[in-house]
Amino acid sequence: MRPGLYLKTSTPNMINSDFWRGKKVLLTGHTGFKGSWMSLWLNELGCTVYGYALQPDSSINLYEEADVDSIVNSLIADVRDADTLNNYVMQVQPDIIFHLAAQPIVRESFKDPVATIDTNVMGTVNLLEAARKIDSVKAIVVVTSDKCYDNKEWQWGYRENEALGGHDPYSASKACAELITQCYRLSFMGNTGANAHQCAVASARAGNVIGGGDWSTDRLIPNIVDSVNNDIDVVLRNPSAIRPWQHVLEPLAGYIMLAEKLATEGHAYAEAWNFGPQDSDARSVSWITEQLIQLFDSESHWRLDSAQHPHEAQHLKLDCSKAQNRLNWKPTWSLSECLHEIVVWHQAHAANEDMRKVSLETIQRYSKKIES
Repeated sequence: MRPGLYLKTSTPNMINSDFWRGKKVLLTGHTGFKGSWMSLWLNELGCTVYGYALQPDSSINLYEEADVDSIVNSLIADVRDADTLNNYVMQVQPDIIFHLAAQPIVRESFKDPVATIDTNVMGTVNLLEAARKIDSVKAIVVVTSDKCYDNKEWQWGYRENEALGGHDPYSASKACAELITQCYRLSFMGNTGANAHQCAVASARAGNVIGGGDWSTDRLIPNIVDSVNNDIDVVLRNPSAIRPWQHVLEPLAGYIMLAEKLATEGHAYAEAWNFGPQDSDARSVSWITEQLIQLFDSESHWRLDSAQHPHEAQHLKLDCSKAQNRLNWKPTWSLSECLHEIVVWHQAHAANEDMRKVSLETIQRYSKKIES
């Protein structure tokens, strides 16, 4: 075990390593950006991690750069393949499931709405349908998105009881995934459903997650890093859009804490949960870009992409008071610290350092900040 990695039980963001040690955890979407960070963290907590996902979606990716495959029992397959997923869940007999597999890009959902909806909605159905047949499963966290809300462009954060909706196919698919999760919780995995399987199911809605190792298509941080590395301007299509930016470890800590509560205390926590930054860290795309250009000590600038683009929300914030009050979770790194960590990670990558080691050291710094 790495010293200092596990969190003290007397502090906020408490993660009980004794609980997690030896647990069998199924993680869908483990080859993605969030899934790779989650795999590293769960393995360090002593879990046996089983992954189910497609191949990484970019030629350079965290999964391969940090050699995540060597610590995960991995099956490369599609969540839309119900039979394969069902057989894998049956084979693994997991204690806890984190469902992260998704088509995560808004603009891609305009190009292929059917695949987006099929993956994000029916993929969730397939996972929950497989899990409800397995007695070993005691907790499931279905990860959706802050974009599941019916966005009114309010200046204040959305709470978990606000109306669901979605202008674009991606957002609508995530709202549907929330409804599907609630349906399975009430009908099959709660205290009231017929033939109820006593498995506590919750959904998690996170803001815009950023961090080192993100090379996903059509995302801001990869765009900035690529522009800085090539000494060209960063092209922004929506520079004034305000988003709840947070380091990837922030919501992952929330997911882990939530899953532990579901497994140990059950249906009292089987609800929807927001995980986002402090309200003051909801910043514009242009602000993030300017800060990172400065931190990378680059001569690049940003310029507006004048082409026509599909609709995007201008303003989106989350109210995370519920998670802070009931889970004792709270944001740990400020946005400035988050951006600093991104620069540290990518500078290490440029220097050909061991990115598994660098990533675990990032987790360790996050843990030490909580302990301080």
